[in-house]
Amino acid sequence: MAPAARSLDISVEIETPEQIALSYLVAGIGSRGAAAAIDAAICLALLIIVGGSLLIAASYTGVRQSPMAPRSGMWLMTFWVIFQFAITWGYYVLFEGIWDGQTPGKRLMNLRVVHDGGFSVTFGASAVRNLMRVVDAFGVYLVAIVVALTNDSRKRLGDIVAGTFVIKEERSAASAASAASAASTRVPATRVESTFARLKDEEYTVLERFMERRSTLDPARRDEIVAHLTARFAHLLPHSAESSSRASLLRLYEAERDARSSGVASRSDTGAQREQHSIVALGLKRWNDFAVLLDQAARRGLARMPAEEISLLVGRYREIATDLARLQTASRGRDSTSMFYVSRLVARGHNLLYGQRKRSIRASVNYMMETVPLEVRRSWKPILLAALLLFGPAAIAYTAVVRDPTVARELLPDEMISRATEARAREKRGEGYVTIPEELQPTVASTIISNNVKVTYLAFAMGLTLGIGTILLLVFNGVAIGSGVGLFASQGVARLILAFIAPHGVLELSAICIAGGGGLLIAAGIVLPGARTRRDALVENGRRAINLIAASSLLLLVAGTLEGLVSPRVWPLEWKLWISATTAVLMLAYLSLGWRNSAYGRVDRSDASDVHEKADAAE
Repeated sequence: MAPAARSLDISVEIETPEQIALSYLVAGIGSRGAAAAIDAAICLALLIIVGGSLLIAASYTGVRQSPMAPRSGMWLMTFWVIFQFAITWGYYVLFEGIWDGQTPGKRLMNLRVVHDGGFSVTFGASAVRNLMRVVDAFGVYLVAIVVALTNDSRKRLGDIVAGTFVIKEERSAASAASAASAASTRVPATRVESTFARLKDEEYTVLERFMERRSTLDPARRDEIVAHLTARFAHLLPHSAESSSRASLLRLYEAERDARSSGVASRSDTGAQREQHSIVALGLKRWNDFAVLLDQAARRGLARMPAEEISLLVGRYREIATDLARLQTASRGRDSTSMFYVSRLVARGHNLLYGQRKRSIRASVNYMMETVPLEVRRSWKPILLAALLLFGPAAIAYTAVVRDPTVARELLPDEMISRATEARAREKRGEGYVTIPEELQPTVASTIISNNVKVTYLAFAMGLTLGIGTILLLVFNGVAIGSGVGLFASQGVARLILAFIAPHGVLELSAICIAGGGGLLIAAGIVLPGARTRRDALVENGRRAINLIAASSLLLLVAGTLEGLVSPRVWPLEWKLWISATTAVLMLAYLSLGWRNSAYGRVDRSDASDVHEKADAAE
């Protein structure tokens, strides 16, 4: 790609651990939109395929008319609820985490998500940027497009909070350079051995411009220019009739183009400019060899490469990084195809060698058992504030409805009011707050879990609205809970609803407060950044908040299971309260873990040190 063709591209410069300024091409909105469309089509196809398969399986079990057919159908429905949730919320996080910042759509469009420092994106950062889609997707992604157009890195809100951006990987550069190298081998030996190209830069520019436009020129005008150029370059052209002048000029142009591609300097170049051409001439073969090594390493993976090959790759990476530094010094700010090509190679090598550490099962367990509970304790202030925003309105609504039950009609849906009205009759018949057939309980449990987790995700993402959305969500949920319990209490059947809430209530309400605390953390990064910049505060608080979402998701997984399988059972209230107390003790025990995690707050960016240690050992 020529420098002129890249003038409209947006680039971001970062400094690598080797102290090399590295330039990344920022992905445009069009290519990101195309990648998103591909991913959306894949998700839709998966839903159609799985949904159709489940319908066929359900019809098959119905045809068999076995006693287990209803139960089998409900388990199929349960799987469908879970699968829908996984595709909607987990597709992007899973692929970006496993494929080093790429989804299938991004891979087809040669795009990749990376951290602001150029390091590979982590699962946590991917989770942050994708949960923020709740806000970015408003107005058919109008919010995302507007925000991306207002910053140089083309970041949407999710990228700003996660500290990531999307780059465009120019893998075609290697083949272009290889072609240039091959072209240079076709140049006559006498010219390759020459110290200089024969044309000055401005002369070559004039000749190149004519060759690009010659087919569009009027014949008379073209002949006039040919005569002028032939006279100007007469000392470089063989004596010939005018009819062969165009062919002579074409041969001169091709020879000069190939010479410059091979790194030969022009006669007008001096000092640093001549040094730049010398670097290209000496390094071109090494760069192309390194591009081949990168392709091989990307296909095989570093973990499968022997120490000797990794040593070779790391050694070449260091050499190419040094070449890039020398080119940047020699170019003195001038754009060049060679520097662009080497920069892309170093960027690819940087991403590969400093790629994300493969997260093991043990590391995932340590994260959930140490990092997550430690963050919950660290974030007790925003969590406490979220609890006040939930339980304060709940207490007020409870008091108001107990004193005047007619207030409930302004606060609760008709279904809830009807259930409270029938509660006394249900209690006399020995029924509970709600009756769920046993075969439906797995489906109900999975639906409850997915809905509650969506609410916590929304509370987290609404932190971007300066916390207003998070606050409103907590207040509205508090009013609904308080007025519902208050309505049953006004009817003298509070035991009925308490028996239903008790088994899962501690975990569910705690999860809502923890997720609300995550949303308030996001808001604090915007409103109260302290000594940090708002962007840095937002990124840091976003990394902390995603740990709170992990905690709330875990609690809701257990709470939803209890709500679907245990809460509807008609057991004595005392039994349900014992279950509630047990869940509270277990939750507190879980949240007390993590004291040994001395590496708290560190971002697991890469396994580059392991790669370099392995390379050094081989050397």
